[in-house]
Amino acid sequence: MLGSSCAVRRLPLFALALLLAGCASTTPIGDLLANSSKYNGKTVQVKGEVSKSIGALVAGAYQVKDNTGTLTVVSEGNSPPPEGSKLTVKGIFQSLVTLGSKSLAVLREESRETH
Repeated sequence: MLGSSCAVRRLPLFALALLLAGCASTTPIGDLLANSSKYNGKTVQVKGEVSKSIGALVAGAYQVKDNTGTLTVVSEGNSPPPEGSKLTVKGIFQSLVTLGSKSLAVLREESRETH
C-alpha cells in the first residue's frame, strides 16, 4: 500500500512540471510572421531584445527582435522598456495585414520579464 500512495503523490508534481514546461516555451518571431493565421488571436510568448521603444508612462509600443525577425509589442498600462533590454514577453498575437509572404502584426502585451 505504501508504494502506491507514493506514486499517487508524485503524479500531481509530474503533471505540474509538464504544465510549467509547456507554459515556458517561446515562439520564434519568424514563425509567428510566417504563419500569422495559425497564431492569430492566440496567446504566445517571444524572447528577444528591444530594438525600438516609444511611449509615455502608462502606454506605448516597442519592437522585440530575435534572430528570426522583429515584432511590434503594444503595451497598455505599462511604460515600454528601454532600447537594448533583453526580455520575454507574453501576449495575444494579432495579425493585422498579410500581403503575399509579408505580415504586419502586433503582440498585445499581457506580461513581460526582463533578463
